[in-house]
Amino acid sequence: MVYINCHKNDFANNLFRDLEVRRIVTEIERYYDVKVTPGKTLLVFDEVQDARGGIASLKYFCEDMPKLHVAAAGSLLGISLRNDESYPVGKVNTLNIFPMSFSEFLLAKGRKGLHDVVSELAWDSMKAMNEDLTELLRQYYFTGGMPEAVKKYVETGDAAKVREVQQEILRAYEFDVTKHTKVQGEKIRQVWQSIPAQLARENKKFIFGAVRKGARAATFEEAIQWLIDAGLVYKVERVSKPAAPLKFYADNNAFKLYVLDCGLLACMSEANPNQMLLGMTAFTEFKGSFTENFVIQQLKAAGCQSAYYYSKDNSTMEVDFLFQTDERVVPVEAKAEDNVKSHSLSNFVQNDFAEMNLKGLRMSMKPYIDQGWMENIPLYSAESYVKKQIGQ
Repeated sequence: MVYINCHKNDFANNLFRDLEVRRIVTEIERYYDVKVTPGKTLLVFDEVQDARGGIASLKYFCEDMPKLHVAAAGSLLGISLRNDESYPVGKVNTLNIFPMSFSEFLLAKGRKGLHDVVSELAWDSMKAMNEDLTELLRQYYFTGGMPEAVKKYVETGDAAKVREVQQEILRAYEFDVTKHTKVQGEKIRQVWQSIPAQLARENKKFIFGAVRKGARAATFEEAIQWLIDAGLVYKVERVSKPAAPLKFYADNNAFKLYVLDCGLLACMSEANPNQMLLGMTAFTEFKGSFTENFVIQQLKAAGCQSAYYYSKDNSTMEVDFLFQTDERVVPVEAKAEDNVKSHSLSNFVQNDFAEMNLKGLRMSMKPYIDQGWMENIPLYSAESYVKKQIGQ
């Protein structure tokens, strides 16, 4: 492998001055004193958006040296906003990278046995190992899935050092805002900083007036779209009906915003590390906001492209999430603790939409049980269960 970080790299910035691939490869060989052999060598261009011509060069690597393996990594926003060069449509395979899921966190912690039990949906084994899995889930709520934060926690076990990593990541995002857009910068920061308070409310629907008094949608819609495009937030829209395709029934005027990572949400919220790592505070406090953020994060990691929610204007009845598979629409209730009364989900499935023969899914701290109209699964199995449902 030849790894080239294009950020503030004079060699990389001059490397793509023209798009003659064989010249590019020759210069890489000379500069790094390596032999680049198609079929055997992997070229990695990191932060590719920072090198002028780097993104466009991928087209010519594909056409002129198709047997050479090339991987390019960069910020989602930086690549999409690089308007001085065209994106090589049809010439690259795109892989969106999300924060580490809970199952990946188990591997990072060296708990492959627990990882396998969860991945295989071995319900009886999970029940026997529930204490360990709950403890690790508590740790994950705090660390989240940002690789550097997880690495720091695995290496040191020091919550303060993990929080320093998370703060540095958040500062980098703030810098990214000013780097890419000065016009919308302040509005983006206001929306971003309002999310913890929005999620701490009983009704987590995004309220523009909570960002700035008297604000309307038109004031902040571009800022919200910027955060979505940057991959920093997940937008979950309300649907009027639990029928496929769910997108047909989406209302883009009613939505919730979740942070890309539950650990970053904890940092933004200034949640006390010790309280989160000891006892059940992370599960029982904050009106379930960490649990809902955890669930949407696992849905994304499982390959679920879109998730929605359902609520009635004239009542408190709400279903936290809905996602669809090839065969059905799945209404999901996320429960942060052992109190698992599911009045909203029950009414939704058995009364309001009984004719649709839906089967509910409750994610909670309780072990697996199939009650006919609903399945209950442990929260830590969310990713594996959804993967199986959508055929990933």
